[in-house]
Formats: sequence, structure tokens, C-alpha cells
Amino acid sequence: MQHARTENASTVQSIVERWREEEGPLLPILNGIQQELGYVPRESVPVIAEALNLSRAEVYGVVSFYHDYREKPAGRHVLKVCRAEACQSVGGDAVAERLEQLLGIRFHETSADGAVTLEPVYCLGLCACAPSAMLDGEVIGRIDDEKAVDIARRARA
Repeated sequence: MQHARTENASTVQSIVERWREEEGPLLPILNGIQQELGYVPRESVPVIAEALNLSRAEVYGVVSFYHDYREKPAGRHVLKVCRAEACQSVGGDAVAERLEQLLGIRFHETSADGAVTLEPVYCLGLCACAPSAMLDGEVIGRIDDEKAVDIARRARA
């Protein structure tokens, strides 16, 4: 565990150094950390804050505001289920509940085996094909019970 923290700290420091002199560096730094590590470790917040002369609250506020930033590593698969009105209006709530049931987790959780993280998203731009989801970047529209079962099987693989 200590080795991973040291490695993470080195990665964070490298990304901070790369972007700190650019205009508006906070989001590129957070994006770089998220891309490299798969999440933004809580211990990186004070490092970023100090480098950019911001308060820890300001940095944490940005991390917690944007839904794509994670504070913990995601599962091997990430399933994002649309929770917007268009999807809700054609059965999205039932699909979301069914996926939670099939995966045995709730939104904002990762399965105990680390296989899948379930996240809400508020529009995938597939309103005409609602209800929809995205599994590891692949969009899936017109989800019915059969597709939900298939999505859960793929996410558990």
C-alpha cells in the first residue's frame, strides 16, 4: 500500500508540475490525475492546492462538483446509466432499479470483487433511443429487461 501511495504521489507531482504554469491549470491537473490513476486521491488535494495557491476547500469543491472525478478507484468496468428526464419518461427508473438488482450494488458503488462501478449520468445524448447507458465508453440504447441482463453479464465479466 505504501508503494502505491509513493507512486501516486510521484504521478501527482509530475502532473502538477506539467500544468501549474498554464492558464487555468486546475482542471487539466485533475484530468491528468484522473486519466493516469483512474481517480483523484484525497491526498493529492493539498499538493494541488499548495502548488496553485488555492485553499484545499477550493480544490476539493471542484473535485466533488464534477461527477466524472472519483475519489476511489473504479471497478474494472464502469456502467453509467442515464437518469435524465427523457430516459425516465420511457422506463429508465425501472431499468436503473433492475441493473442495481442484477449487479447487487447501488449507484455510486463498486462491487466487492472490483468488477463494476455503477454511476448515474444525466444525459448521454441518446434521448431518441431511451432508456440508455454506457458501459466502458460504449453507448447502449433502448434498454429493456433482456438488454439489462446482457449489460449486467458483460459488466460482471
